[in-house]
Amino acid sequence: MSQRPLGAQISHMLKDRGVEVIFGIPGVHNQEMYRGIEEAGLTHVLARHEQGAGFMADGYARATGRAGVCYVITGPGVCNIMTPMGQAYSDSVPMLVLSSCLDETSATRGQLHQMKDQQGAAATVCDWSDTARTANAAYTLIDRALFEFESARKRPKHITLPIGLLEGPSGSEFPPARPDVALPDPLMSQVVGLGELLNEAKRPLFIFGGGAVHIDFAGTVMSDLGIASMTTYAGRGIIPAEDPLHFGACLARGSSADVIASADLVVVMGSELSEVDLWRDTLGHTCPMVRVDIDPEVLCDRHGADHVILADCFAVLDQLSEMFEGSLDTAWTPQEVADARAKWRSEIEIERPGIPAVADALRAALPSDTMIFSDMTQFAYAAKEIWPMDKPSHWHHPYGFGTLGYALPAAIGGKIGLGDLPVVAIAGDYGFQYSLQELMVAVELELSLPIIIWDNGKLGEIEDSMVRAQIAPNAVIQKNPDFVKLGQAYGAATAAPKTLQDLTEAVRTALKAKGPTIIHVTADIR
Repeated sequence: MSQRPLGAQISHMLKDRGVEVIFGIPGVHNQEMYRGIEEAGLTHVLARHEQGAGFMADGYARATGRAGVCYVITGPGVCNIMTPMGQAYSDSVPMLVLSSCLDETSATRGQLHQMKDQQGAAATVCDWSDTARTANAAYTLIDRALFEFESARKRPKHITLPIGLLEGPSGSEFPPARPDVALPDPLMSQVVGLGELLNEAKRPLFIFGGGAVHIDFAGTVMSDLGIASMTTYAGRGIIPAEDPLHFGACLARGSSADVIASADLVVVMGSELSEVDLWRDTLGHTCPMVRVDIDPEVLCDRHGADHVILADCFAVLDQLSEMFEGSLDTAWTPQEVADARAKWRSEIEIERPGIPAVADALRAALPSDTMIFSDMTQFAYAAKEIWPMDKPSHWHHPYGFGTLGYALPAAIGGKIGLGDLPVVAIAGDYGFQYSLQELMVAVELELSLPIIIWDNGKLGEIEDSMVRAQIAPNAVIQKNPDFVKLGQAYGAATAAPKTLQDLTEAVRTALKAKGPTIIHVTADIR
């Protein structure tokens, strides 16, 4: 086995480490990586563009919690997947990109797929990018990436391997798998200190972010203790929507700052409180703040926490819950929460007329365990504020990097990972066309996948932004294809519902179909 070419041996190593699926596109420079795929028992998903492969790996990782792995070629393959890598970095997604690279670039020019600094280019959009010069280095870097996915903040890694190294003998068997690792536990004194702060508080408020989605008992703790809560968009579903003291994913609402200012203790668990969480400079608190996170950079950011706990949010909340026997004496009331949520819903209905009703109809058509992948589209912007989530990690969106073209390939990756569980893609008419070629992957694999295209015939969000900035809207109207005929040309089923009732029926039919369904929805649907 040690005499397999390294390219083949890498596939065997990944299989040994629990990897099941590879997303990618073969080329003459990375074909040695394909030598061992079938022999190792891996499934390969052939994307139509490396950007699609990256988004598929992202969706697979978000849906399953396992690493999304990609094989790409030197040069343009790496450049094409850098956008998905940037998105995965922004949203803390475990993606491992393995690329080939030229053996020598310092003294030679004009080679096929040549870049001046491939490793350095990829490093700008991922956690780290490194070049393996030996077989043992390749094994070490792969294990390092997989180890860090489990022991630290999940962010994409890039390993590039010279073509000659991939073609040559591996020289040795890859090492045994490393032992399992756990995220860090907090110091007991820190948890005790947090408990004391909670005992003294009358209006404690917890804010949960995407780094806390693995906490399956947070809702119970908040309810039992009588603590109010909010979530970021990525944290939706951590707290049940029916919790009477849960404000929802409301941080982007300007007046949420007033609610936060009324708290006398704010505890933020697993959130950067980034620009795309708040859309304002400050959170709005005037009281002490406690930050809990596994990322040291988050704990010393501009928000200036008064107390920080470098630990796994799960462990902190678990230990904290054992310190209290009954509800705390808090001053939050269900009525003030209900009033705030009603106010924010009415604001969204005014800002984006018609969309909330369509979102409500779509939600009624979907099983509770449906996983949704959305694109940068006005429908998603409104829906992710008002759509009550039954469980966390079931609505995935390109939050930070904000890439167009995400929804379709990410949903394909998610569906591959989840199998029979329902998955839906939601894209805008413009963003869908960034990666529409990946529709053929869903057709080819016969994936039961409703693909909802929200068609307002324009770059609506950009048009609105230009108007607010007193800029005459320019370059925001585009001519669209006939999406129904386009879907049919790819071999997908299609629907063009004219009413909300038609929409619910089309979605339910699509969930049962053998293969994807394009559901074309225009902004005048009622």
